[in-house]
Amino acid sequence: MTQKTSDSGDARVRVAIIGSGPAGSYAAGHLLRHSATELHVDLFERLPTPWGLVRAGVAPDHPKIKSVDRIFERTAEHQRLRYFGNVEFGRDLSLEDLRAHYNAIIYAVGTPVDRALGIPGEDLKRSYAATDFVGWYNGHPDFRDHEFDLSGERAIVIGAGNVALDVARMLMLTRHELASTDVADHALEVLAASKINEVLVIARRGPAQAAFTNPELLELGELSAADVQIAQHELALAGGSTDPEADVTARRNVEILEEYAQRKPSGKPRRITLRFLLSPVAIEGHGAVESVTLTRNELVNEGDGSLRARATDERINIAADSVFRAIGYRGTPLPDVPFDERRGVIANAGGRVVDEDGVRRGEYVVGWAKRGPSGVIGTNKKDANDTVDRLLEDLGGGRLLEPAQITDAGLAAYIHERQPAAVDYDQWSRIDRHERKLGEASGRPRIKLTRVQEMLAAAKRK
Repeated sequence: MTQKTSDSGDARVRVAIIGSGPAGSYAAGHLLRHSATELHVDLFERLPTPWGLVRAGVAPDHPKIKSVDRIFERTAEHQRLRYFGNVEFGRDLSLEDLRAHYNAIIYAVGTPVDRALGIPGEDLKRSYAATDFVGWYNGHPDFRDHEFDLSGERAIVIGAGNVALDVARMLMLTRHELASTDVADHALEVLAASKINEVLVIARRGPAQAAFTNPELLELGELSAADVQIAQHELALAGGSTDPEADVTARRNVEILEEYAQRKPSGKPRRITLRFLLSPVAIEGHGAVESVTLTRNELVNEGDGSLRARATDERINIAADSVFRAIGYRGTPLPDVPFDERRGVIANAGGRVVDEDGVRRGEYVVGWAKRGPSGVIGTNKKDANDTVDRLLEDLGGGRLLEPAQITDAGLAAYIHERQPAAVDYDQWSRIDRHERKLGEASGRPRIKLTRVQEMLAAAKRK
């Protein structure tokens, strides 16, 4: 397939989407299905490779979740969409550039950095951000050269969401289980040689308030080399199963955890222990992690039905060789784009970007950069559709930008002048085929290229 171009200089409506992950790809799909006006979409991605967290965030042992990329591929092959990879907003193209050439801009940049615990010892050696670890084992170029010391026996994972469970599970998978996935080669060797035989997952509230999804929690009980354990007394302290406000997912989580608590160890060489109503107050050690001090929490009704974790005077110190911090993600500001520092997202009202003067004409946001890091991949579909519907309302009301007319070829030339190494969809397809071919010999879905220059070299292969 060749990059779609037209020499037509008519006043077509063009939309630039910054970010090709799930939110950006869903937004593109919804835009292209709009029939009242033939919208044309340019999808920009700072890496040569598309699909964002589907490629670099979903755990390697979750191929079914990764298969959503087939939907995105169909969108990318649409005649009114062009892909420009290896083009970074703020480096290669400015907001001024985009406003001069597009009727609307959609930011789909996610929330790329981890939230800090804000406690002493957080920066000790062997204290790691889960964002870095996930990027590393998924072969993201930004994390390719990170190093993780897995030579100790006990790791503590702080967090009560799916990322925390992904980290725990990845640390417990055997070489055999890892070898059939698309985990990055450099990570495969380190994980396979890991000496960690125990992972403690620490949640500050109770089982009913945890953000795990049911399938992720169930997977822990299916690991070939690790038993899963729960402390019965912590389930009792939380009283999660009696929480009338718990939704269906939360109630099922409690049921799963109660079943785990009743299991007897089966003699597997490793174990995962889930602990509740605990918050870290310090990570301790002489130059590197040696232990974590936690405070026991109690659940307090806020009066509106929500339950808050309140610290008690009880302290617990647990020896540990490494810590993985998985308490959430936070966005980072983009050049000249309003940012809500408190929430860590692009400032917006229902997906329309806002500043101190009100709604910004022709600028929109989707996904985690809009609502914060919540939900699963599918959550981004409705979120993106809602924002695109606002954009279409503004299109109908004449409230979009009015850029100078330019041909498709002229705009592509402008972009390539700013970034000569921009990657089109044909070139990404070459990278994709090359990675899949590398994986065939060892029975793996693909062997990922993990450096941008390697990707660019593969993109040039015929």
